[in-house]
Amino acid sequence: MAILEGEHLTKRFGGVVAIDDVSFSVDEGETVGLIGPNGAGKSTLFRVVSGVHEPTEGTVRFMGDDITGAEPYDICHRGLVKTHQIVRPFGNLTLLENATVGAEFGGRKHDDPEERAYEALEFVDLVERAHDEPDNLSVGELKRLEIARVLATDPKILLFDEVAGGLDPEETEEIVDLIGDINERGQTVFLIDHVMRALMKVSHRVMVLDRGKLIAEGTPAEIQSNEQVIDAYLGESARSDSDSASNGTSDSSAGSESSGSARSDAD
Repeated sequence: MAILEGEHLTKRFGGVVAIDDVSFSVDEGETVGLIGPNGAGKSTLFRVVSGVHEPTEGTVRFMGDDITGAEPYDICHRGLVKTHQIVRPFGNLTLLENATVGAEFGGRKHDDPEERAYEALEFVDLVERAHDEPDNLSVGELKRLEIARVLATDPKILLFDEVAGGLDPEETEEIVDLIGDINERGQTVFLIDHVMRALMKVSHRVMVLDRGKLIAEGTPAEIQSNEQVIDAYLGESARSDSDSASNGTSDSSAGSESSGSARSDAD
């Protein structure tokens, strides 16, 4: 059953078409990855889905309801939440207070929002830092705080926008494991990332945007061997790795970042 659907979504900014007639669905309980070159429209699609931008054309449905043009806070209250590429916690609040804001205002009401916030911090392994302020956190810890804040809203689906961006390999593995844990407990995940190791490992399906259009969709293995995707985004190294993997001589290209893709999505 589809929990999130986009039907013929188009978003124009003046003469620029950021997303162009994109239709997709995310089923309840699955993890879906979204990849593509910088400027492909990935973050714009997330902003349209989460209510930051209203689509020029098309429809967004969440749990069967038309949420096209709804305010971001209303969409959050319904159970659809999104993290940000650049983490901006409330710097004058402790980690616990940051997470409590999510529990109190972001989603379904709780008898004890602070308890819900503690649970979220414990889940991301930050409960021992609950009374610290964000200035004392590493980049990896800030990313986990961002996840705790959205988890505290008690969401049905989480949209992660480059949650592994800027992390070292060890921190990336921790985030990958955390996303897997979130999905295993029944929550749906839709994520953008340029770190192929992370995205391919956790995704059941992967969708590919290029120049605002959806050009491919399939399993991670299918996407990594798709010639159109290799030409548009993954690069020749992916073709070589895919050929080597089919011959049993190498791991797949999921173990590295795609060529030239380490920068944040510019769309």
